[in-house]
Amino acid sequence: MLGSVAVALLAFAVGVNLWFLFEYLLHRFAMHHLKGRGIMSREHLLHHVTAGWNFTARLLLAWAGVAVVGILVWLPLGTWLFGLTVGAGLAGGWVVAYAFYEWQHALAHLRAPRNGYERWLRKHHFHHHFGHPMANQGVSIPVWDVVFRTNDSPEVVAVPRRFATGLGWLIDEDGELRPEFASDYVLVGTVGIDERQAGIDRARAFASIAPTP
Repeated sequence: MLGSVAVALLAFAVGVNLWFLFEYLLHRFAMHHLKGRGIMSREHLLHHVTAGWNFTARLLLAWAGVAVVGILVWLPLGTWLFGLTVGAGLAGGWVVAYAFYEWQHALAHLRAPRNGYERWLRKHHFHHHFGHPMANQGVSIPVWDVVFRTNDSPEVVAVPRRFATGLGWLIDEDGELRPEFASDYVLVGTVGIDERQAGIDRARAFASIAPTP
């Protein structure tokens, strides 16, 4: 009995880390390297155009699709190779890690950090958005960015003011940086955005180039 539990937990841990590797590869190659070719890349780069986060039916379908694909791959493959316990553990680890990633990504855009991990994730992720889109491809953990040498961790993340308006937790009612985040972020540029600037932001996002201040 204890042996089976240990096997299941080990398989679960492997499934979790399979997702973290896939998260990195998916984000880097299927979303950024394709530069808008294909629905996944296009939707992701549109997210970079505004840096906002909105729940949509399409997003729900994407969540379901990734979870189901993981189950359809890891459950039968793990079962065929090592038995049902391993197959179920791999699939369960994949789904839980994927749900964790989606939850943390949404919170990063919607809510101020509440602990050291969330503080790190936001700095890591928003430097990806505003400073170096081809760096920091792993959202949940930095391991694969370190392995593949795409990790970039500045002391202070520069956030263009026009994007900060979509990160309500970062700014106060006057549109200024909240004092508690001054050690991690600095606002640059101006708030106003016209049609020309919107076009530039889109072009740079689809080229995986950081936005101008």
